[in-house]
Amino acid sequence: MDPDRAAVSRMLAAAGCIAPDAEADALFAAADGDATLLADLVARRRAGEPIAWLVGAVTFCNVTVTVAPGVYVPRPQTEPLARRAASLLPADGLAVDLCTGSGAIAAVLSAAAPGARVVATELEETAVGCARRNDVEVFAGFLDDPLPATFERRVDVMTAVVPYVPTDELRLLPRDVQIYEPRLALDGGADGIDLLAEVVRRSPRWLRPGGWLLLELGGEQAATIGHMLRAMGLDDAEVLTDDEGAPRAICARLR
Repeated sequence: MDPDRAAVSRMLAAAGCIAPDAEADALFAAADGDATLLADLVARRRAGEPIAWLVGAVTFCNVTVTVAPGVYVPRPQTEPLARRAASLLPADGLAVDLCTGSGAIAAVLSAAAPGARVVATELEETAVGCARRNDVEVFAGFLDDPLPATFERRVDVMTAVVPYVPTDELRLLPRDVQIYEPRLALDGGADGIDLLAEVVRRSPRWLRPGGWLLLELGGEQAATIGHMLRAMGLDDAEVLTDDEGAPRAICARLR
């Protein structure tokens, strides 16, 4: 690492970035020798703007995903859900990713099963365009509203990373997340489960018997959502946890 790069890394570390060396490398690559652009990128990163917005992409499950400014940035904590979904998708199956954002999960599913049909839905216009740049087939609209009726009872795998942060807990999120990332992608209502519950309620319309639903969640939501899944006819529920044992997702299969 040359001295200029080392200086940038030190500045990023002082700003609280957890991987300053890697981020410095990414910013230098994005600037491509333009010192003015580099200074602007470093200043914006030190202010908290997501690195993915600055460099235009993120690596998610070893897939490079374009991320436009203003679009929710795919998180490493979502990778286990994406990998599990990929393992459940038949080679010639049908998968639906609701609230796809940049299309990261859909892109992983397509990479894992090139012969499958993978589609997504997304409400926010900028995110729709971003997902399409990632070669994701996107239906624009809220949750499953825009899906064609021909998909009913045919979906092998349905995934969703809907907003699930309780409204009163948004203030506890990191400052840069509160400032920059879209509230539409974060606010899950009073208990954080408004949209989680809605996806559970709607999913049996689309899943084939034996089809899987996978939802990202957090906190104490797994027990509540587990009860809802069983009430809607989804069994074999499994909670996916992170390295510290915290619930991160739940998956269940339609009877």
